[in-house]
Amino acid sequence: MRILISNDDGVFAGGIRALAAEAVTRGHAVTVVCPDQERSATGHGLTLQTPLRAQRADELFADGVTAWACSGTPSDCVKLGLFALLKEWPDLVLSGVNHGPNLGTDTLYSGTVSAAMEGTIEGICSLAVSSADFQWRSFEPAAALALDVAEQMVERGWDSGMLLNLNVPPLAREAMGPLRWCRKAVRRYTDQFDQRVDPRGRTYYWLAGEVANDLEAQVAGPSDWPIDVAHVAGGGISLTPLQPELFWRGDSGALPQLELPR
Repeated sequence: MRILISNDDGVFAGGIRALAAEAVTRGHAVTVVCPDQERSATGHGLTLQTPLRAQRADELFADGVTAWACSGTPSDCVKLGLFALLKEWPDLVLSGVNHGPNLGTDTLYSGTVSAAMEGTIEGICSLAVSSADFQWRSFEPAAALALDVAEQMVERGWDSGMLLNLNVPPLAREAMGPLRWCRKAVRRYTDQFDQRVDPRGRTYYWLAGEVANDLEAQVAGPSDWPIDVAHVAGGGISLTPLQPELFWRGDSGALPQLELPR
């Protein structure tokens, strides 16, 4: 397959090098287009007011990988790859391996998930993969699992409108629990901003916060599916289907009738 790989941790991140190396080892044609520095939590942002620049970075990756470092966001990188840098569109877009989890509603802020979502929007089978611990640095198991899942999904029939979000626990492969289809948790945070004073006496704010709780998503999938946060915390591998279309699917009868002035 032709595979386009991106991330939000940047061109020097170990996770993307492991994913590209795994893909090219399996005989796939691999192109990397990723940010030239870390762009975590940028969501689906695009660069509109400044030009994008891209430099070749093949030397940072395994032999056979064509790589570009881009000055933009993860979504910029995938767009630039598809519409400017690649001669042929890929069969598959992969994003990751992310340094840290992308679970529950955190997926709305994730540059990793957004890069993969850009592929989904264009009708390309796409998968985001994350190693669910910020300190874990053994990315090879997650990279192998991402390719295992992607190759099987392509073989068995992958709806190109469905983005797959894979989260892998920080464990050796033999110690991991089962792979399960999961639905998203709803994450709540407390103390999200830390107010500080700089050496010149000016106030600034640092986004911080801790998870207060993880609630079950009310309309996220079949009720017998496990929740992604809980499944990964128990050592399992979570795979969550997502889609770009965000239309509310609750009980339409619960919506109020609105009367607007004429």
